[in-house]
Amino acid sequence: MEKIRFAIAGASGRMGRMLIEAVLQAPDAELAAALDVPGSPFLGKDAGELVGSACGVKVSEDVEAGLKAADCLIDFTRPEGTLKHLDICRRLGVHAVIGTTGFSAEQKKLIEAAAQSIPVVFAPNMAVGVNVVFKLLDLAARILDEGYDIEVIEAHHRHKIDAPSGTALRMGEVVANALGRDLAACAVYGREGHTGERPAKQIGFATVRGGDIVGDHTVLFAGTGERVEITHKAASRMPYALGSLRAARFLRGRENGLFDMQDVLGLR
Repeated sequence: MEKIRFAIAGASGRMGRMLIEAVLQAPDAELAAALDVPGSPFLGKDAGELVGSACGVKVSEDVEAGLKAADCLIDFTRPEGTLKHLDICRRLGVHAVIGTTGFSAEQKKLIEAAAQSIPVVFAPNMAVGVNVVFKLLDLAARILDEGYDIEVIEAHHRHKIDAPSGTALRMGEVVANALGRDLAACAVYGREGHTGERPAKQIGFATVRGGDIVGDHTVLFAGTGERVEITHKAASRMPYALGSLRAARFLRGRENGLFDMQDVLGLR
């Protein structure tokens, strides 16, 4: 089988470097393009040197040329940039794996529209372990549906720009869907002052930002006399990168469609 030719967006960023490393190590993958923003000090440099091993692919700002050389884009950048890249993918017929978070409802509709033309995996977290946790949360919520207060606690590094994290929000959605609740109606994002007694059907979110925390997520089911906690902790970004490659393999041979990691892992 031919190797999948990858274009990596945000090549010089923390996640971009991890994706480059994963692609260079995978026997069925080839780095076709390493893309970065105009003005980046890394433009023109060998992308492999970002991870300690030259590979002959130069970091470039030319998205069009980079995607023409690729079979699949992996993008963990920012919503506006991701949507611009996705539009070019749609025009060129390039597959897309999107791990970017912080999209608005309207922006998500644009991803859905693009997926009518090309295959897209769009997920708030590409790590296999996190997606197993989503499945466990669905089961736990259905069993612990009465007498348990539900809180989602997440922690990330100081550089993360959106809160709560996309993963935390997806955890809340999974729980709310399992319980037949509308997350928009029952969620509370942080508490301060005289809040009064906690409503029984509320789903709370708490956010921590600091240091170099890669990503910690816990969903707490607090009942009378007991607590059930389902936790995932990422020690590095490599699980996100490896999950992204798995998603790209899933898209191979597909003409279009919008998928997430539950589809990729057969957990639907």
